[in-house]
Amino acid sequence: MANDDKNAKFAAVVTPYLADAYSLARWLTRSRTDADDVLQEACIRAFGAIEQHTGESSRAWVLAIVRNTAYTWLSNKRASMLVGIDDLAEKERMQVELATERADTTSNPESEMIARADANQLEALIAGLPMEFRETLILRDLQGLGYREISEVIGAPIGTVMSRLARARQRLIAAIKESNS
Repeated sequence: MANDDKNAKFAAVVTPYLADAYSLARWLTRSRTDADDVLQEACIRAFGAIEQHTGESSRAWVLAIVRNTAYTWLSNKRASMLVGIDDLAEKERMQVELATERADTTSNPESEMIARADANQLEALIAGLPMEFRETLILRDLQGLGYREISEVIGAPIGTVMSRLARARQRLIAAIKESNS
């Protein structure tokens, strides 16, 4: 592919999602400066791999590159920030994977409580979540991705996405309640 073709494809595939990519990088790294570095590296990686993009979900493709770049960057710079979580039991995973996606996340009590919290307090509480929970919450509630898209971005089964999202919301609600009491 000629450089002009690569530039045009990059502009069409990556550029529309740079704001979302920066937002994700900022949430994952917890720093604007670090997010700038991650986004720059992610753009370099995306440009190098633009010929491999098949035209499916461009947004998910770009965000997956940003996520992977952020994890690589964090593991090189801040290994202590990465936190693991326990997996669901096989029975629970199967139940969650069989569940259908909910289109409207604002109609549940958890989302309503989160929406009422002070924005600065909420940002600090989200930043305090373990990485796996934080990224899933950001991709769903702030970026608006569906479960399947999040699954593509983070490379995990839909059941894991749903479980992490539920756990992230539970922890966030508990933290809001604790900080308000």
